[in-house]
Amino acid sequence: MLSINEIKKPIAADIDVFEDKFKSSMHSSVPLLDRITHYIVKRKGKQIRPMFVFFSASICGGINEATHRGAALVELLHTASLVHDDVVDNSYQRRGFFSINALWKNKIAVLVGDYLLSKGLLLSLEHNDFQLLKIVSEAVRQMSEGELLQIEKVRRMDISEEIYYEVIRQKTASLIASCCAAGAASAGADDETVEKMRLFGEKTGIAFQIKDDMFDFGTDDVGKPLGIDIKEKKMTLPLIYSLNSATSSEKKRIINLVKNHNNDLDKIAQIIKFVKETGGLQYADSQMKKYQDEAFAILRTMPDGDASRGLEQLVRFTTERNK
Repeated sequence: MLSINEIKKPIAADIDVFEDKFKSSMHSSVPLLDRITHYIVKRKGKQIRPMFVFFSASICGGINEATHRGAALVELLHTASLVHDDVVDNSYQRRGFFSINALWKNKIAVLVGDYLLSKGLLLSLEHNDFQLLKIVSEAVRQMSEGELLQIEKVRRMDISEEIYYEVIRQKTASLIASCCAAGAASAGADDETVEKMRLFGEKTGIAFQIKDDMFDFGTDDVGKPLGIDIKEKKMTLPLIYSLNSATSSEKKRIINLVKNHNNDLDKIAQIIKFVKETGGLQYADSQMKKYQDEAFAILRTMPDGDASRGLEQLVRFTTERNK
């Protein structure tokens, strides 16, 4: 599989320009805020979301100034949601670094998230990018609803596949979908094409999350299973499938372990063993491939070239990774 830098090559110059623009879009005259946003920018990840925006614009007519604003809007609103998520989850680490709330406490973290959100909104309004704002705001709404739906279902230990897909479609897939739709819209694509690219992103996002959920049960490539989702009582696809295909007594036993013994490493190991032995991982993998194939089928209806190849490689990178 190609590395992220190899995939990025056709749009590398655009990503470099975007990074500079993104930094300047976060600037504030308040020294504390400037220090915190500098800390955030320094720890940015692989830039996968802006890559989806730029490749989607490229396949739909070409990258322009609106594309850069669309990518910045996605990143500002996404970063705001991550800062708020860390407060909600009481999480003190993000990608191996201290989270904003760990270093500056919850009150400041919430205010920083609000600031980033407002910067995204203002960036769109200043340039009349109403379509981009609508696309990305819709994703933020869905992400919030998905998170609340998951919290509600964790309390009830709901184990239907239908609810699982609704949660990940809203929580994860909506953001990647908005990247692809925003890229297409920024290039002047018609509504039908924007919707097609949104759906491509949604399928990719669902495949990505299923793959991510499989890591919780460990694979030969990743090493020791973590069981983080189990500790948080999250019902993921491998576990849902295994529970729904288990006997009534076995199902009760495993649900009891998830509900009441989710911090016991031996009990977590029992749950992971149960999922592996009852085909939960194989089923999840087959579903992940199904959504990946559906994304590729949509991509094949778009013009062939560097952009379509870049998007295909990006999908493979997000769904076939080993960690």
